[in-house]
Amino acid sequence: MSAVSAEMDAVGVRNRGPMRVTQLRVIRSELTKLRSVRSTYWSLFATLLFIIGIGILVCVIFNARWPHLAPHERADFKPLRANLAGVNFAQLAIGVLGVLVITAEYSTGMIRATFSAVPKRLPVLWGKTIVFATVAFALTLPAIFIVFFAGQAILSGQHINISISHPGVIRALIGAALFLMVMGVFGLGLGAILRSTAGGISALAAIVFVLPPIISLFPSSFSNSVDPYLPSNAGGAVWTITPDPNTLAPWAGFGVFCAYAAVALAIAAVLLVRRDT
Repeated sequence: MSAVSAEMDAVGVRNRGPMRVTQLRVIRSELTKLRSVRSTYWSLFATLLFIIGIGILVCVIFNARWPHLAPHERADFKPLRANLAGVNFAQLAIGVLGVLVITAEYSTGMIRATFSAVPKRLPVLWGKTIVFATVAFALTLPAIFIVFFAGQAILSGQHINISISHPGVIRALIGAALFLMVMGVFGLGLGAILRSTAGGISALAAIVFVLPPIISLFPSSFSNSVDPYLPSNAGGAVWTITPDPNTLAPWAGFGVFCAYAAVALAIAAVLLVRRDT
């Protein structure tokens, strides 16, 4: 009976023929790969730790030191900015994970097997982008709301908290998660362009953390014109309700930031098709 069953299975496979490569199947395979890599869990854990841990820590410090702050320090205090302080650190962790999503396969050589299974290549890039963006947003959005409610509960001890119904707060909370998602996609694009983990992380750190201080060294007439359009500054406008002078409007800034990520992915797509593996 076992021999007959095996023969029937073989006939069934021949009748079905080879499985067709579809974008949905590529997405499923990329989700499996993302879940199977240890660095995914460490990077996501670091992202959530930065968002929640640093946000709560900053709120605790302000709550404890509030009676001793000078009047100008109290005037400059922004409860939501303190609450979301961890987002500034989390952007590096999520960006690094975006780089690793694609460069890890280049470093191990598994990218050859991936492109053998998906010869057209571009579905791989789109699949990685869709899976990573979805996972990043799904995990960071709850973390943003958790740290908001926890942080504001702490600040309420000094009556310096802000309500979620305050104008712009919900937009800022959702915007913070969108900002982190796009930062990760930007890192993925840089990683696909450079095909190197070290190169991708270095490029991301330079653009996000090194470039803004360098621009600030130029005359104010130049720096004030360029600074709002830098990736992190443009994207950061969407998760603040008290923007600094000369910054872009929240959704306009986020649109500029999305354009950076889209350009990185477009360049990666062109190079992916033209390059050898």
